[in-house]
Amino acid sequence: MSRATFVRRSEGVSGDDTNAVGGKSANLGELADLFDGFSIGSNDLTQLTLGVDRNSEKLAPLFDETDEAVTRSIASLIEDANRHGRPVGICGDAPSTIPEYSEFLLEAGIDSISVSPDVAVETILTVAEYEN
Repeated sequence: MSRATFVRRSEGVSGDDTNAVGGKSANLGELADLFDGFSIGSNDLTQLTLGVDRNSEKLAPLFDETDEAVTRSIASLIEDANRHGRPVGICGDAPSTIPEYSEFLLEAGIDSISVSPDVAVETILTVAEYEN
């Protein structure tokens, strides 16, 4: 199931309340009234969307975060969060392993991107170039 992190500081939540989104991702507006921001877990969202287990020897080759169904879902979640004035970030392998993925996320309106340390500088430069 897709996972997203929701934080509601105004109600005294001291940490991240991680909840399964699944079908609720289609109705982000309902969740926007409850939480201050969102974090998309792209690995889980990809597995849910494509119906594949990336850790399965047989199915792993089908795991593709660039699949159109996945990128449409991510873009839609970002758009909905932005429409409701909520920040949205992403964690997962794609921004670290697929160079053009950060550009896709920036064009979609993402607020933050989590990457592995080995590509952090490259990602910072990509974001700076995009913002200029």
